[in-house]
Amino acid sequence: VQLQASGGGLVQAGGSLRLSCAATGLIFSVNNIGWYRQAPGKQREFIAGISRSGGGTYYADSVKGRFTISRDDAKNTVYLQMFSLIPDDTAVYYCAAAYLSGSRNAESYEYWGQGTQVTVSS
Repeated sequence: VQLQASGGGLVQAGGSLRLSCAATGLIFSVNNIGWYRQAPGKQREFIAGISRSGGGTYYADSVKGRFTISRDDAKNTVYLQMFSLIPDDTAVYYCAAAYLSGSRNAESYEYWGQGTQVTVSS
C-alpha cells in the first residue's frame, strides 16, 4: 500500500484547507485510514480516522467540529477538510493505513505517506 498526501499550504487563521490522501496498491487489504500531524518539537498526534467497513469516523478532541474526514472509494482517496484553522494547527500532516479499524495508536498503522506541510499564520 502506498499513500500520497497532498493539499497542504499556507493559510491565515480562520481559513480552510482540504488535504488529500491517495492510496494505491493492495488498498482493499486495509481497514482504516488515519490522519496524524507533527509539529516541530512535538510528538506525532492522531487527528482523525475513517473505517473502510461502514465508514465510521472518529476525531481527536482538538479538531472535533472543525475537521471532517471523508473518503471517495471510486478515487481511492481520503480527505481531511479543515475549517477554522488556528496557528496551533501548524504541522506536517500525514496519512496512514491500518488493518485494525478504529485505532488512534500510531503503532497500529503499517503504512505512512510522506507528509504535507500546513502552516497557519496569525
